[in-house]
Amino acid sequence: MSRPIRIANCSGYFGDRATGMREMVEGGPIDVLTGDWLAELTMLILARTRAKRRSGGYARSFVTQLEEVMGTCLERGIKVVSNAGGLDPEGCARELHEIAARLGLSPKIAFVRGDDLMPRLAELVDTGALRHFETGEPIRDPARFLTANAYLGCFGIVDALERGADIVVTGRATDAAIVCGPAAWHHGWRRDDWNALAGAVVAGHLIECSSQVTGGNYSFFHEVPGLEHIGFPWAEIAADGSCVVGKHDGTGGEVSIGTVTSQLLYEIGGPRYFGPDVTARFDTIRLEPIARDRVRVHGVQGEPPPDTLKVCMNRSGGFRNDMRVALAGLDVEAKARVVEEAFWRACPYGPNDYQQVTTRVLRTEKTDPASNEEAIAIWHVCVKDPDEKKVGRAFSNAVAELALSSIPGYFSLSGGPAEAKPFGVYEPAIVPAALVPQEVIVLGGESLGVSSVAPVSGAAADVRIDPAPGPAAALPSGPTRRAPLGLVVGARSGDKGGNANLGVFTRSDPAWAWLDEFLTTDCLVRLLPELAGFEVERFRFPALRSLNFVVHGLLEEGVAAATRQDGQAKSLGEWLRARWAEIPETLLD
Repeated sequence: MSRPIRIANCSGYFGDRATGMREMVEGGPIDVLTGDWLAELTMLILARTRAKRRSGGYARSFVTQLEEVMGTCLERGIKVVSNAGGLDPEGCARELHEIAARLGLSPKIAFVRGDDLMPRLAELVDTGALRHFETGEPIRDPARFLTANAYLGCFGIVDALERGADIVVTGRATDAAIVCGPAAWHHGWRRDDWNALAGAVVAGHLIECSSQVTGGNYSFFHEVPGLEHIGFPWAEIAADGSCVVGKHDGTGGEVSIGTVTSQLLYEIGGPRYFGPDVTARFDTIRLEPIARDRVRVHGVQGEPPPDTLKVCMNRSGGFRNDMRVALAGLDVEAKARVVEEAFWRACPYGPNDYQQVTTRVLRTEKTDPASNEEAIAIWHVCVKDPDEKKVGRAFSNAVAELALSSIPGYFSLSGGPAEAKPFGVYEPAIVPAALVPQEVIVLGGESLGVSSVAPVSGAAADVRIDPAPGPAAALPSGPTRRAPLGLVVGARSGDKGGNANLGVFTRSDPAWAWLDEFLTTDCLVRLLPELAGFEVERFRFPALRSLNFVVHGLLEEGVAAATRQDGQAKSLGEWLRARWAEIPETLLD
């Protein structure tokens, strides 16, 4: 059997720490350096950047970082794999080639493309091949879209590495593919090694968000040492797909059962974690602490993937504008009514003239406020419309005109009248995998095609799955005490397009027994009343002592279009932890 391969991550999003690559290359031994630069919103950002300059379709911060460490990576035999190619993986690869030549280096550079469906969009729409991810309805009107990228799997990366590539740049590969690919290449996995592939997908999911698995954004942050500068993670993946998650010694943060569990719950749905190469069963994952900052992840089982690929599509949503007005002191609700009525009287357009109007009162004030800031609630109005003129100064000036003729204490929190801003709408879709082959090009070499169709797509019935059992703990009895939920549970929440996910976990068996009984869907909606009216799904992960909730439609049409204060639902979990409930005293003690 081949030795484990240590795959490190240096980036979780476009804008992560600029020193990430250097820290991971210089901080300790690694075999592969990966970085995730893409998100649904990033594709829209890159499209707008490319419209302004030709070379704006890929992540330049990736290029800048790699220039610093390219020589060291070649010297030490460290492979580099990233999806930073975005909308233009070829352009990214060619700039890296120019940089290497300037540095006197000669790495073999490959890029993977085929994910960009925009050149074929009209045809795919006309034939009905593109359908909405959730509703199944055909995608229509291709002219509306700015981007359309299928999520590719890992075997284009495998092909590039087999052909000797030192650096592999992809477009919209899945976050896990950039980890799964090097592992499959190193261990020589077949495309139907479901369990091994599933284990590598879980490893990729754990480290793709950089320091979130090493203590970043962790509910119990007060226990994390060196939080001011957390080390990035690596996963040491064995031939059977099991892995050890860790970080370089001497760096800030921690790797623990808690931090790993927290990241496992990030942006997931039910037990099946669908991907283009394999469906990883998250209800089979087992965790085991083996040393300080080392957690073994094992037992992961996999099923064949669907015969479709997910597609990230972004279209123009028109224009939007937001204004916020302070409601200071007493009579907040009455003041909000006066401001809203006066605003619509002053605005040249009525609420029915806009495509969408959202108003809400954010009750941030405190009783008997000890500071001026504690006395302020906020009235928020957001409008959206295809007509830029209606959404621009005509709208925001109406708020400014009320300054001397409205409620006492009036002032705008938006910095004054503003112009309309364009916004994008995320639309998830699916496309048959057979229609999206990957193309792998080694600079200076030949181009080869790699099929996106798994050997047995969609037929999971013949694969036996044995979910990992949960702990056998009795439900705590005895007296209870009203206290914040966060004293007992941790949480991690995030966005998946217009949906939000909220993972909740415990760190002891009795706490899990109580949480599983207590936190039903109805209970969650009572605790978080803003979820009322939305479809909420509940999933159990007993072996992880965790629950996951998916709230459909909470974030409207994705982060770029959301009107909530937190358009990515990052704070949803901490809101839940701040709610009070009757909790068994034995858990609080």
